[in-house]
Amino acid sequence: MSTYHQQISGTTFTFDGLVELMAKATPMRSGDQLAGCAADSDAERAAAAWVLADLPLQTFLDEQVVPYESDEVTRLIIDSHDAEAFSAISHLTVGGLRDWLLTVAAEPGSAARLTAVAPGLTPEMVAAVSKIMRNQDLIAVAKAATVITAFRTTIGLPGTMATRLQPNHPTDDPRGIAAATLDGLLMGSGDAVIGINPATDSPRATSDLLYLLDEIRQRFEIPVQSCVLSHVTTTMELMEKGVPVDLVFQSIAGTEGANSSFGVTVPLLMEANEAGKSLQRGTVGTNVMYLETGQGSALSAGAHIGTGGKPVDQQTLETRAYGLARALDPLLINTVVGFIGPEYLYDGKQIVRAGLEDHFCGKLLGLPMGVDVCYTNHAEADQDDMDTLLTLLGAAGAAFVIAVPGADDIMLGYQSLSFHDALYVRQVLGLKPAPEFEKWMHGLGMTDNAGRVLPIDASNSPLRALASGQ
Repeated sequence: MSTYHQQISGTTFTFDGLVELMAKATPMRSGDQLAGCAADSDAERAAAAWVLADLPLQTFLDEQVVPYESDEVTRLIIDSHDAEAFSAISHLTVGGLRDWLLTVAAEPGSAARLTAVAPGLTPEMVAAVSKIMRNQDLIAVAKAATVITAFRTTIGLPGTMATRLQPNHPTDDPRGIAAATLDGLLMGSGDAVIGINPATDSPRATSDLLYLLDEIRQRFEIPVQSCVLSHVTTTMELMEKGVPVDLVFQSIAGTEGANSSFGVTVPLLMEANEAGKSLQRGTVGTNVMYLETGQGSALSAGAHIGTGGKPVDQQTLETRAYGLARALDPLLINTVVGFIGPEYLYDGKQIVRAGLEDHFCGKLLGLPMGVDVCYTNHAEADQDDMDTLLTLLGAAGAAFVIAVPGADDIMLGYQSLSFHDALYVRQVLGLKPAPEFEKWMHGLGMTDNAGRVLPIDASNSPLRALASGQ
């Protein structure tokens, strides 16, 4: 294990190994302070970033932040690494990668070049370079990358931002869920997925909700995919019984231990992906997995310890989850950026930074990256902070965001974005929904020729039926 030194203003800072160096170089966040791995001062953080910038990318193939022998996520990352794709950047340091990314992002053909190099990047390389980038750097490079997936709608096309319509209800009342679903559809939400977090993981309740969403989709001929975010094993059980499952959902994390706390393994997730694909329910594509992550999940599970017995910073562990996600070829993946609470991301500044980091890292690794722009009510954050992050993500080319009625999820008890917020960012930045969904809205008279969502007109018979839920 290497030891690194850097002197600043007469003080020499020492970092005992790659794990400690990565943690100390991370922008301040409360989760790393809780784990005891954060830099003790701005000077120490600057010294660590300086050392990290000069570190050769090859280091991340020679040293693992979580041991190969004891962690299946590490084994997946290393064993699937594409040496040929890496050869284009193998001579670079972390700082050199930052310069290379910014140069490529400013040139024609940037999307193809970033796509070509993605299989050669490990999550740890991407996490490292994000730590020495400013917010504008993260936005510029993410904007230049293009990742496209499809099922019944096409996600990630340049100039689009899709939304997950999240019609959660504290008792899974079908009437409440249907009302929230129709509310979102009438305001142009749902083109990424209509996704319900069930109040319980009961197979019966999950089945009822899946039938409800499928009935709405078929009745109004909506080109959209649905998902009930039950545990992957529940979904697999329902698929075997012929329940109409579109997407297979699972929360994942960046270590084997954290995934074990979710009740999943890499082979189980691979099996679920194949089972979903075998149903062949997509019309324009075959991506079937929907994955969620979030900084701090490994720490909250006590599964954040890396090489040398040292705690790994939460942002590096989050990016490792994207390494697992990449092997599952998902339709959608999003970080639920402020959901766990201020113990992990204390305030609006930390949430905004984490959201941009996560989006950049996921997209650079080749994922259709979205963000749940959210916070808990005991965090030092508010809707102004969410407006800021939403706007920045729109500029960065995020694949999708999550929207709930009134920005208040009454079942999960946290604040997110509203359907109106999604309309705002599309209007201000000139973004469109997924093309199949946009065509459906226009055909139903819900949008004008410029793509603007129209007010509900009671005299319009298709909208009257949709609005009344008849």
